[in-house]
Amino acid sequence: MVETIPAQFQVLDERFRYIDGDFVLERLHTGSRKTEGPAYFPAGRHLVWSDIPNDRLLRWDETTGAVGVFRHSSGHANGNTIDRQGRLITCEQGNRRVTRTEHDGTVTVLADRYQGKRLNSPNDVVVRADGTIWFTDPSYGIFSDYEGDKGDSEFGGACYVFRLDPATGDLRVVADDFCRPNGLAFAPDEQRLYIADTRQEPSHIRVFDVTAEGALTGGKIFAECDNGRFDGLRVDDAGRVWAAAWDGVHCFDTDGTLIGKLLLPESVANLTFGGPKRNHLFITAGTSVYTLRVTVNGARYPQPAGTERS
Repeated sequence: MVETIPAQFQVLDERFRYIDGDFVLERLHTGSRKTEGPAYFPAGRHLVWSDIPNDRLLRWDETTGAVGVFRHSSGHANGNTIDRQGRLITCEQGNRRVTRTEHDGTVTVLADRYQGKRLNSPNDVVVRADGTIWFTDPSYGIFSDYEGDKGDSEFGGACYVFRLDPATGDLRVVADDFCRPNGLAFAPDEQRLYIADTRQEPSHIRVFDVTAEGALTGGKIFAECDNGRFDGLRVDDAGRVWAAAWDGVHCFDTDGTLIGKLLLPESVANLTFGGPKRNHLFITAGTSVYTLRVTVNGARYPQPAGTERS
């Protein structure tokens, strides 16, 4: 039987008054060392996530409720996402690279070096409708052997945010003034990008405008964390930002106001919206994975050119 705990929605602003969902959170799995990077596959109706110190990816089957190992070893995988072709994109901290798992199960290395230097330890990743892959590259995976393989930064300690065009292999820095860039998410129209900086004091989220050329401008502080540090980010179809924090998931309106929280018993690392209606919230927290259905829907992002729905 799936373990359940009461769902605690904390209303901090009237704009959160009617945002809620199930009365209970389901704990789909526990016993990991540190869960991260949930990615939901609509076609397969399953969830994949990382158990970083145990060097494995796990998989939950929505139709049966079974949990099993998707991949071991995983390169101490952290963040995961799905591209518009339904393929898994993974940040491998230990291998210091970003990879794509093809439909036949083979793994393609998308990026492992910038200007001849090894990446630090890619952390989290999102894909834009134009096919470009955007990822953060802090140094958590090379600090020690706990979440990766202890090593030196070949960027002199700098931690960048990158944009990769997998069609050409072009990899470029789009932000170079972060302490430890972490979670990131596009606004529904993909004209703005939110990026968490975990080790700033206080930890905060910045918001950038995305130019037609795929560069970032702006970068003002959008929100600050009032409990621990921000980690993973997601955006719903109304443009609200949902952020992982130590006491749960924080919800910010588009003006940066903290309007409410979903409180959890374990420190939250990341989250994603899934299910046929994108209203099934999956949360990686501490040693566990939690889920509940909510009264909001994850952002429906633009489709690649030539694939728009009729």
